[in-house]
Amino acid sequence: MRQKLYLECYAGISGDMTVAALLDLGADEAKLREALDSLGLEGYSVEISRVKKSGLDVCDFAVKLDDAHENHDHDMAYLHGQSDSPLHTHTHEHGEGHGHEHPHDHEHEHIHDHSHEHEHGHDHDHYHGHTHSHRGLPEIVEILQRSAMTPRAKATALRIFDILAEAESKAHGVPREEVHFHEVGAVDSIVDIAAAAVCLDDLGVEDVIVPVLYEGCGSIRCQHGVIPVPVPATLNIVSEHHLPLHQTGTEGEFVTPTGAAIAAAIRTEDRLPETYHIERIGLGGGKRSYERPSILRAMLITADGAGNSCPEADGSQAGESDSENADTIIKLECNVDDCSGEALGYTMERLFQAGARDVHYTPVFMKKNRPGYMITVICTPNRRETMEDILFSETTTIGIRRQTMERTVLVRHNQTVETSLGKVDVKATEYKGQTTYTPEYESAARIARETQRPYADVYEQILSEIRTGK
Repeated sequence: MRQKLYLECYAGISGDMTVAALLDLGADEAKLREALDSLGLEGYSVEISRVKKSGLDVCDFAVKLDDAHENHDHDMAYLHGQSDSPLHTHTHEHGEGHGHEHPHDHEHEHIHDHSHEHEHGHDHDHYHGHTHSHRGLPEIVEILQRSAMTPRAKATALRIFDILAEAESKAHGVPREEVHFHEVGAVDSIVDIAAAAVCLDDLGVEDVIVPVLYEGCGSIRCQHGVIPVPVPATLNIVSEHHLPLHQTGTEGEFVTPTGAAIAAAIRTEDRLPETYHIERIGLGGGKRSYERPSILRAMLITADGAGNSCPEADGSQAGESDSENADTIIKLECNVDDCSGEALGYTMERLFQAGARDVHYTPVFMKKNRPGYMITVICTPNRRETMEDILFSETTTIGIRRQTMERTVLVRHNQTVETSLGKVDVKATEYKGQTTYTPEYESAARIARETQRPYADVYEQILSEIRTGK
């Protein structure tokens, strides 16, 4: 049976907590560091360690910034309970094995429109005497696209940023292209989001269950003043993407905008199977102390028995073999004959960034023998509306056909193998006891470029070594 990722967000979710939980679940740290190095960002280091939360041993992921890249956009005294304000009584967690003194993760990942800065009378140099880069979405997209992240990891990271941009655009009443990211555009949060995408890709999980997000209450102080919890960007995300929210009576911000965006970007299901087996468990720690331990628990699970007892969630059917699984997908189709090639190319990018499983164009002849294209999009049921919104907004179509389909898919997972050419990422699929390995394009292409050999030769050599075990 295909494994599913279950995120138990009873203490909220943030970028750093997600990365830590996925690393604890088994994501490859070396592969993560290699991908982060390829971002070309400066002024930070990554520390991965073990810490104690309410006596539990959990993983901690921390991005350490140097003075020239530290975030100072928030009123940190209020955020850390270092003032006499009644808004916060929480203290920063020293003495838990990780002396983090700068807030770059849980509770502090708000994005703010750059144009609002002077409206509140804040001179940027008042916060710090160094240059601090406030990147917009185009700059962040460029950073991710030129990195060595896999296409799937890039698409996940881009979708997370796209969701954040939409939320902040709505919160501040400005167009998406005018939203500038203060904290999420800063080095630490770019690293958090990219790291989450890389870890998810490395684990090779496509089905993600997020039943509910637990949030705190009260208010927090940010650059623009005192705002209620949940903060506007988080509310916009949970509203737009129909994420179930449960508000607790504990003061504090449990769900950050980045955490909400990650959940919205990767969630494919909102209900657990009635019974299931837990294959692996990962615990990721936050950086704050509350009444409940700041832990995000991630689990790799498989449905109990041959079939999923919650078939409406993923379409599993009884009687499947151990090497295959069934799920439900939506196929969307529309025909256009008055849409430019540039517009169609951009549409495909947006569809993949939004979580489409596949997108392709088929040449067709339409009315009056006009040459056109049939656009086909494959997606999960919970992303149908998002896909349709993109098609209506980016193309000239006035109607979209849709069809609910069941498909049989092979069990698959990603792994890294050693070859005479170096480490290679491969996809392994299983069918009736036989395992087939397929080298990932990015790995083979990288080796071809480094060795100045034809891609086909490199691919065949990798395949041959995998098959013979040499």
